[in-house]
Amino acid sequence: MTKKLSKWFRKFHRWIAVPTALAIPAALIIKLFGSEELVATWERLDKVPSILMLVMALTGAYLFLLPYIVKSQRKKRSSEAKEGQKLGAAKLSIQESK
Repeated sequence: MTKKLSKWFRKFHRWIAVPTALAIPAALIIKLFGSEELVATWERLDKVPSILMLVMALTGAYLFLLPYIVKSQRKKRSSEAKEGQKLGAAKLSIQESK
């Protein structure tokens, strides 16, 4: 599940990066040099770059933390496997002693 989710997040993050990279400079240029009509129109769409930046921050944080999450899951699985092997070996030695 995590593998599919991380693949999807990676693709989504990449595709959102393009409109974000275009929207932020466009917003700045429109606000600084745009006509009054264009600025008024942009004011209605002004939240778009902010939402895109929020999505980028959330997906980027997940992708940044993903290696640490996977590493902790691996450690947990390996420690559980070692405990299972120890229990299996203990059961075997008890059975052999009988």
